[in-house]
Parts: sequence; C-alpha cells; structure tokens
Amino acid sequence: MTVTAGEAALSTRSLRVGYEQRVVCEGVDLRIERGSYTAIIGPNACGKSTLLRAMARVLPAMSGSVLLDGTDIRTVPTRRLATRLGLLPQTSLAPDGIRVADLVARGRYPHQGMFDRWSATDETAVVAALEATGTADLAGRLVDELSGGQRQRVWVAMALAQETPVLLLDEPTTFLDITHQYGLLELFERLRSELDRTVVVVLHDLNQAARFADHLVVMRDGAVVAAGPPGEVLTAELVEEVYDLPCRVMPDPETGAPLVIPRAAVGVR
Repeated sequence: MTVTAGEAALSTRSLRVGYEQRVVCEGVDLRIERGSYTAIIGPNACGKSTLLRAMARVLPAMSGSVLLDGTDIRTVPTRRLATRLGLLPQTSLAPDGIRVADLVARGRYPHQGMFDRWSATDETAVVAALEATGTADLAGRLVDELSGGQRQRVWVAMALAQETPVLLLDEPTTFLDITHQYGLLELFERLRSELDRTVVVVLHDLNQAARFADHLVVMRDGAVVAAGPPGEVLTAELVEEVYDLPCRVMPDPETGAPLVIPRAAVGVR
C-alpha cells in the first residue's frame, strides 16, 4: 500500500452501513487526518460503534467506501490491513487459560509470515505495550483471573503491540476507574504526538473527548452533524440539540478545552 502525501489516513465516502436490512449510518463523509487524535461522540445508538466497525472492515459497507491512505479497504489483503489498522472493540473474549503475555503477543501475528520465528522486534513490541499500559506486572497471570479494568488494559496492550499506524478504539475506558481512564487517554495522546500514530476513539464522556482529542466527530441518528476542533464544535447549542441536555460550556481551568456543565434539574426525558 503506497501512502500519498496529503492523503487522509482514513476517510469515508457516502458510507452506508448497517445490519442485514437495517441501515444504521447513511451517507457518512468523514476525513481523519494522519497523526490526529479523533474522538467520535454522540448519544446511545447513534451509530458510533457501527461506524468504527465499518472503518475497520469488520462490518461490510452496504454502499460507499472506506479509504485507508487513499486505498479502498475492500481491496487490501487481510494480513496487510492488520499491519496498517488496528481495532479494539467494545467487548473481546480471551481463550480459556491464556496468560496475559501470550494474549498481548497475539498482536504481533499480522507482522509474522507463516514460517517466521518470534523475533527480538516482536519481544520489544510486547514488552513496550505491557509497560505502556501498566500491565507488565500481570504478564504471567491468567486473563481469566483479572478484574474487568485489568482485562481492559491488557486488551489495549494487545492493540498497541500490533504497532499499526492507525488505531481504532471503541469505548476503551469502559470498566476503568478514573485514574486509569485518564492514564489511557494520555497514553493515546503520546502515541499521537511521539510516534505519529493516528488515533480514533469512541467516547461517551464529552469532557474527556474535548480535553484529549484534537478533532471531534459528533453523530446523531446515524449521521455526522458536526466535525472539527473541540473549541469550535462543542457548544452549548450543539450539546442541547444532540443530547437534549441544557448546559453551559466554559473553558476548562486546567487545559482551556471546552467544559460541559449540565444545568440543574437535568433528567432522562
């Protein structure tokens, strides 16, 4: 796959995707710039995860296309695609009896040929992924024995070990306490800034999305209603329109990013 200067890392053109006869996302045109940190936000069932799965070719497009470095992903061989684009889904199942280090090592499979042996490069990638996610001390543990938060960090480590230029993560902070939530989101920022990775993450927390991402994609009813820098996109008017949530938006005193503060007496309508 040839990477052309100026080409988006990942983009969609008139993308239509869903399940069997049910259309979830319709006519999505999206551009993810190389080296960006994009957060996809929106209310429940708006199509965020469906869009992410389509961009990873887990869910085939009904029509339209997904382009990776300008190439339609339908034309890219599976192993080659897995060296360029990684996905961490919402839920993953580990084989019974597998240890943490062995699970993380599975992230190296796309980089190995049928007759290739485990290399020093593979070992370095796994060790770095374990250390980055704070799971090195769990390497010898059975995945089945871990807490939900520990397992989530191990799955993130496996995705990091894959060492893809583009990393898609579907609600990666689920099951994590607030310290580990912020730790992971900061890790993704370091991947972007220090290793020039392109990170796309589905998040529910608007303030976390605005704090860490440099590009927001806001979805509602299967369509993208706004996209751009958090300071331009995340307004009180947009939040009320998309989430039906009256709020104030002001600068975060720590970062200057937009901070969403719901108004009093907010409930589910």
